[in-house]
Amino acid sequence: MAGGNWTRFSEFILTSFSSLPSEIQSLLFLAFLIIYLVTLTGNSLIILVTLADPTLHSPMYFFLRNLSFLEIGFNLVIVPKMLATLLAQDTTISFIGCATQMYFFFFFGVSECFLLATMAYDRYVAICNPLHYPVIMNQRTRVKLAVASWFPGFPVATVQTTWLFSFPFCGTNEVNHFFCDSPPVLKLVCADTAHFEIFAIVGTVLVVMTPCSLILCSYIRIAAAILKISSAKGKNKAFSTCSSHLLVVSLFYVSLSLIYFRPKSSNSPESKKMLSLSYTVVTPMLNPIIYSLRNNEFKNALVRTFRKAASVRNFIL
Repeated sequence: MAGGNWTRFSEFILTSFSSLPSEIQSLLFLAFLIIYLVTLTGNSLIILVTLADPTLHSPMYFFLRNLSFLEIGFNLVIVPKMLATLLAQDTTISFIGCATQMYFFFFFGVSECFLLATMAYDRYVAICNPLHYPVIMNQRTRVKLAVASWFPGFPVATVQTTWLFSFPFCGTNEVNHFFCDSPPVLKLVCADTAHFEIFAIVGTVLVVMTPCSLILCSYIRIAAAILKISSAKGKNKAFSTCSSHLLVVSLFYVSLSLIYFRPKSSNSPESKKMLSLSYTVVTPMLNPIIYSLRNNEFKNALVRTFRKAASVRNFIL
């Protein structure tokens, strides 16, 4: 005991989907496992193909490769433990494990917000300033933009996770979620958390709205540039270069808004779990599908890469 009713927990219990019948949990395990494997395979293919095929060494695919790295990391942080709770009913997670999971959840989530804004800027330059695009988005610039996208995740994750886990915990150690998100863990704290909650709200608004504003500004200018194109073919070609990114952004921000900007009264723990699945499990799977199915350049590169791999395998054998 740390004093009074305060307790220093050595582990937490993730309630996950324990309220559901075992048959439903088995079906969820199978569904989430398939989605998880598709997510890892799809994003890994994007990374490998964009590295292997010289025609995909452009800035757009460089940022897409970064997005795939983020999606893989995001999934590895959350999904394996969720699958364990469904399959083996292993609902315990250590104090350090919970803090680590929350840290990387914040890190990858914040980094993805800013990376999507960087990708919007890349599309803006490509459409609104195509003649200078190779010069503006040179290798040095794209690396700087990627670093700038990844960096905000470090201070946000460090401050929020360290601050939250410095509080004393008491009573139950059950986290009413399938991963260690901030709100359900915060409910277990036995201390005044007013300042932390203000910081969390302000931080969430800044992290979400700042990149969102940059994306909105980029697409307003892109739309204006597309409208100036006289031919319908030219308009369709310009729109097709950013349609995949626009769809991914919409999925990401809609799901985030449903979780973090809904009134608390209309956001029960069970409904929040289901909504959380949209951006922790479903969206990372849809991103590679959206970029591959809607992109002939990538599909052709994928075929070339498989043919090269097959020819190398035949040569070795």
